[in-house]
Amino acid sequence: MTATDETVFSVVYSSTATEPMDDDALRELLEQCRASNAERDVTGMLLYRNGRFIQILEGPEQAVRETMGKIERDPRHDRLRVLIDEFIDERHFAEWTMGYEAITTSHGDAPEGFRDTFDDLEGHGDPSATLRAARELSLWFRVRSGLTA
Repeated sequence: MTATDETVFSVVYSSTATEPMDDDALRELLEQCRASNAERDVTGMLLYRNGRFIQILEGPEQAVRETMGKIERDPRHDRLRVLIDEFIDERHFAEWTMGYEAITTSHGDAPEGFRDTFDDLEGHGDPSATLRAARELSLWFRVRSGLTA
């Protein structure tokens, strides 16, 4: 797909927090993200669990790339890894300047096929597996948040 004025650019990345984040630190981060994203016409969602971030950003290509540059320079992030960057037909999080879901640690064995991290994709080298995992995560978030029809 080639970029047009109506095209939406999407980036999915994972990173590690340089320090554990409590609820207050996460609330402050979200307030900053939401204000900045609203100014840039960027939407998306953020997941945080056990010191790891996974975020989807979507919007005009330049705005998303500028946002990614800001995140890359943010001292709260380490080992940032872009999992997917692509043009998409439409926004998945059009109503969210930054949706957020707190993910709690599960106790016990996960059901077969359950994904709670991208750890198994680190160094995997198969972009299609990463893309499938990120889309599964996006769908999971939208369903839990009531964003799908």
